[in-house]
Amino acid sequence: MSMDIAKAFLQELMQELENKTLVLPTLPEVALRVRDAVDDENASISDISRVIATDAALSARLIQVANSPLMRATQEIESLDMAVNRLGLKLVRDMVISMVMEQMFQATSELTDKKLRQVWEHSTLVAAISHTLAAQFTKLSPQQALLAGLVHDIGVLPILTKAEDYPELLEDEKTLDRIIDKLHGKIGYAILKAWNFPAELVRVPLDHENLQRNSEQVDYADVVTVANLQSYTGTEDPMADTDWSTVPAFEKLGLSPEVNVIEMEETAEDIKEAQRLLAG
Repeated sequence: MSMDIAKAFLQELMQELENKTLVLPTLPEVALRVRDAVDDENASISDISRVIATDAALSARLIQVANSPLMRATQEIESLDMAVNRLGLKLVRDMVISMVMEQMFQATSELTDKKLRQVWEHSTLVAAISHTLAAQFTKLSPQQALLAGLVHDIGVLPILTKAEDYPELLEDEKTLDRIIDKLHGKIGYAILKAWNFPAELVRVPLDHENLQRNSEQVDYADVVTVANLQSYTGTEDPMADTDWSTVPAFEKLGLSPEVNVIEMEETAEDIKEAQRLLAG
């Protein structure tokens, strides 16, 4: 492929991002309505349940989550009201957003289908590891950590959408990956800002690949940094060669650089369970 095409594509992307004209994905309607309902101080559990009930598949999955071993439920949850009550409003809001996220990774062409599926599968693994890391090694919300993991590569979406106008680029995976590496963090930041995500999540797409980052308090970017690196264990990705002992996020989580949480007895099952929930 001509380098001129790749250069033109990159310049166009950067210009549109700078001018705020880049078409960013929007959250699915049901997620926006649930978020608005949760943010409404006058809304009751029944009000929020009614919004969720408009999507039968989502309702069933939320009940499944409430009964999941991850939630350590002591009684069987049989209704949506019970599930919302059991999980709590903020957890329900984050879970709904997490569950509908997959809709955004649907390809509009065969050329982007494979790449989008790869990104989604990677994101769900990082999300599941992030959930477990937050629960076991921090005081952060495991559900927010799961959401942080799911959106850490969200900036890839507009790049692939735009690349559909450049078929030669889509067929040149190495060049496309270089462009994604260069810009997906900045674009992800712009998307989460446009979605009015909490400040502690907005910076995750930008910060999680800054392996030398060392803030005072452990945060969601640290969790996703560690989860992302652990997700590449045993793969041929260049990230698999990272020396974990040089990454401050491991120490901040109190996690030894030699520990692989995917294989730890105490964490392996939780990671699998979180993946099952995201897979529906």
